Amino acid sequence: MKTILGKKIGMTQIFSEAGEVIPVTVIEAGPVVVTQVKTAATDGYEAVQIGFEDQKAHRVNKPMTGHFNKNGLGLKKHLAEFRLEDGEAYEIGQTITAADFEIGKKLDITGTSKGKGTQGNIKRHGHHRGPTSHGSKHKRLAGALAAGTYPSRVFKGNKGPGRMGRDTVTVQNVVLVKVIDDRNLMLVRGAVPGPKGGILRIQYAVKGQDK
Repeated sequence: MKTILGKKIGMTQIFSEAGEVIPVTVIEAGPVVVTQVKTAATDGYEAVQIGFEDQKAHRVNKPMTGHFNKNGLGLKKHLAEFRLEDGEAYEIGQTITAADFEIGKKLDITGTSKGKGTQGNIKRHGHHRGPTSHGSKHKRLAGALAAGTYPSRVFKGNKGPGRMGRDTVTVQNVVLVKVIDDRNLMLVRGAVPGPKGGILRIQYAVKGQDK
């Protein structure tokens, strides 16, 4: 399924022809270059590898440099691949741009969520706080974790404090509102994962797509 990589620019709002305010995320999508075409004969499956953003030569190791030079392509910073569907065909060196995506279609967008560091139960899992009466000393603590005599241990899988964020998150069925071809920009309705400047993977929605 056709896929493109992009960089999150930020959020703004636009107005529809009816005067409706539409909150949108602006994404600099592509252009990406097809760097490898995988086939069942050589790789065991059919897929396309794409590269996004130019990279300086001294920041690419020798194996990856050889991979790009093999097909006479420029060095790329980010790589991704997607499986081919029936009827799809790509060639090495082919460019995929934001203009190749149809306005009004739904997209699945994958990114890395913002890291929150180590957090407690209330922020991480939405637990209720404890009593706030004078001297309780139990406002934001985790509370009891296990029974006493039996089983005398904490069960695995309990929700507790720990690292929060920096996870791979996919937002499904995001509508593509507008494409600005000359600036390689996609405007999609609503929010998408990650901070400004974060790398996003964009493809047509797998579920809920209008035929």
